[in-house]
Amino acid sequence: MASLIDQAKEQMGKSVEATKENFSGIRTGRANPALLNGITVDYYGAPTPLKAVASIGVPEPRTLSVTPFDASQANAVEKALRDSDLGVSPRRDGNVIRITMPELTEERRKEYVKLAKGKAEDGKVAVRNIRRKTKESIDKSVKDGDMGEDEGDRLLKELDKVTKQITEELDTLLEGKQKEIMEV
Repeated sequence: MASLIDQAKEQMGKSVEATKENFSGIRTGRANPALLNGITVDYYGAPTPLKAVASIGVPEPRTLSVTPFDASQANAVEKALRDSDLGVSPRRDGNVIRITMPELTEERRKEYVKLAKGKAEDGKVAVRNIRRKTKESIDKSVKDGDMGEDEGDRLLKELDKVTKQITEELDTLLEGKQKEIMEV
């Protein structure tokens, strides 16, 4: 039955990874290729992720360069970047498309911190849901007589310990992201 705890820990770990990925999409003062993760390009009539049709580089701290693999698709890539919700205007230099990230205002930074808090809370909700499902499985096993009450109590304490540990990890991630966003 300890495998229930292991499964819960593994699922909670996936929630932490998903939260990290969500955080990488939140802008900070410097350019990060992960900012372009959600952008899709109309590639020969099919919506395709940007990183599947172009290479993304960071030549300077506040600049991203996007180079389409297929030069004929440069217009489609530029259009996708312009239409994105990043609020940037791409500049074309031959086949290379450059995106300069504007300086973040104090107000915008605070909005990004709120967004980060929301993403962290989503991660915590996922962790709590995993805990609840695992607790229900343990309670059912005790009720059905598959394990004793002492074993059930021990597993619940272990589950709470793992949940607390993962929640603290999410809090630490949020703290780091907040510092990164507010850094001028």
